[in-house]
Amino acid sequence: MDIYLIRHTKTSATPGLCYGQTDIALAGSFADDLLHIRNKLPELPPDCPVFCSPLSRCLQLAGYLSGNVRCDKRLLEINFGDWENRCFDEIESDALRHWTDNFVHVAPPNGESFSDLYARTADFWQDLTRQRAGQVLVVTHAGAIRALLAHILTLPLAHAFQFRINPGSVHKLHYTADYTYIDYLNQ
Repeated sequence: MDIYLIRHTKTSATPGLCYGQTDIALAGSFADDLLHIRNKLPELPPDCPVFCSPLSRCLQLAGYLSGNVRCDKRLLEINFGDWENRCFDEIESDALRHWTDNFVHVAPPNGESFSDLYARTADFWQDLTRQRAGQVLVVTHAGAIRALLAHILTLPLAHAFQFRINPGSVHKLHYTADYTYIDYLNQ
């Protein structure tokens, strides 16, 4: 099974905004960004299954890629809790530093840790790999893609942020017989 992990395209968020699960609109460049993504993908059947985060920035993209979209809350971005929709430079610096130094197991106030995100995306991956589809698209967020890659590669979670996950990027994996090959990342 060919699995394409796709990060949503650029958003209209103010630079430096903490917007994990805040529903932020896509940027005005969406039509061009969509064209770039389509150019990175092979010809897909119109009913190609697309699993996506329920946030509009993923749903909008998924709807343009296929008529067979299935929302899955396990693909949501990390929940920043009380920090959602605030600029990072407005967050108390000691609290932010404590979180960035310990993000794997420490959550922002009323949010979730990277371990929490990892657990739900790993659960999604287990369900996905039971599918028998030829090609599957997964439209989600940078954090969810990092967590999925850490799970697939059995990496220490603290190393997950070494993956660059650009807006509108495509990451191709090939799953076969309980083994996952990485064809390419961040195209």
